[in-house]
This record gives sequence, structure tokens and C-alpha cells, in this order.
Amino acid sequence: MEVKQKEMEASAPNYLEAVQALARMTYKSIYIIDHQKKVFDYVSDNPLFLCGYSVYEVQKMGFDFYTQCIPDQDRNMLIKIAEAGFHFLYAIPMEERTQYTLACDFHLKHRQIPLLLIHHEITPLCLTTTGKLWKSICIVSLSTAYQMGNSKIFKLNSTATWRYDLSHNTWETTIKPKLSPRELEVLQYAIRGYKIHEIASCLYLTSDTIKFHRKKILEKLQVHSIAEAIRFAIVNKLL
Repeated sequence: MEVKQKEMEASAPNYLEAVQALARMTYKSIYIIDHQKKVFDYVSDNPLFLCGYSVYEVQKMGFDFYTQCIPDQDRNMLIKIAEAGFHFLYAIPMEERTQYTLACDFHLKHRQIPLLLIHHEITPLCLTTTGKLWKSICIVSLSTAYQMGNSKIFKLNSTATWRYDLSHNTWETTIKPKLSPRELEVLQYAIRGYKIHEIASCLYLTSDTIKFHRKKILEKLQVHSIAEAIRFAIVNKLL
């Protein structure tokens, strides 16, 4: 039997002040879902997620926001991903469920600009006494992908990730590639816009050595350019 609403509210974690402080320090949008009430407990005023609406308007919409502000094709995909995500979550021991994060890319319909591709991450904040999702925190950032989808599940302190195969409705387990400390250094300089000879100068190496490390990065991440490598490293939390 689910805990009563008053008992749930009394035992709710005191997180809002911390979340509000975090929202002030990032361009990313942060919001908190109450799955039991189907409402947004909190929505940051960062404009990325608001789609041209005010915080009040988005909170008033609640879960209707997903109907109004997500295109039909993307929403149908998200329904499948959500169902698969719940199935995945509830197959996990209850004490581990808050250690997982679901990430995917989808479009938002903005009032003033064309469709906006975002990267959306959601992780449980707390569960009911029977292990059902109660509250989750979501973070929205600009997507570095080329299209919607790219759904993955990450576990805290785990090298494994689970990629959702939309056509087969299955989660495929993969192991994160591991970059060497030097490869991570090269990638971090590349993120800052440094060219090969500039990275070589900073690390007291030759340009040929930097080219070698870049080649190894592309091979390990199975991508074709350093820009793709940067996107892969960010999305898969390698940095």
C-alpha cells in the first residue's frame, strides 16, 4: 500500500534551496517532477526549457507541458522510452534505484523560435515506501546530437551504460571506453578550442605526438572527428 499523501509530504527531502542555488549557476534548466501528482514541484527560470512561457505557466501546465511543447513524433518516441525506462527501473533492487540516470535528446516547440533539440536527463530524488517513483530531478541542456533519440541509462560509479534500441525495444549494455590521462588532457584542450600546435606547446610535446593521441581518441570512441569525440565524452560522462 502506498504511503498517504501527508506522510509523503512530511518525509519529503529538503532540496529546493540547493536546487535553486544550482540553477543560479548554470544556463541549464532544472525542474522537479512529482510523479504521484503529475505536477512540476519546481521549475527554474532559465529560459531553455520554458519554450517562451513563464515559470508560472509551465508549472500550471504540469504534465500537459509535454503534450503542448513536444512534437508528436518526439513525444511518441518518449512514451516508448519512458515505458522501457520504468520497466528497467523496477527490475532493479529498490535500494539501487536512485543511482540511475536516464538521458535522451528530443525537440521542444518554442513560441518564438523553430524546434529546439535538447538533451534531457532525469534521475530519481526519492521513492515511495514500495519503491515507486515519487520525485525526480531533471536537467535540460542544449543537445550536441544531430537528431532525437540517443537514449541511455547511466549508473552512479559504474563503467556500464545501457543504450535503448528503439526498433527492438531493448536496452543494450555497453562498457564506457577508457581514455588515458594524456588523452583526457588533449581532449580538454580541444574543448577549449586549442589547435594541435597550441596543445603541443601547452603539454611540451610535439605536434606529431598530439596527432597520435587524437587518433587514439577517435579510435577508442569510434568517431570520425574531434568534435564528435567531444560530444561523445560529454554525453557519456568521460570528462
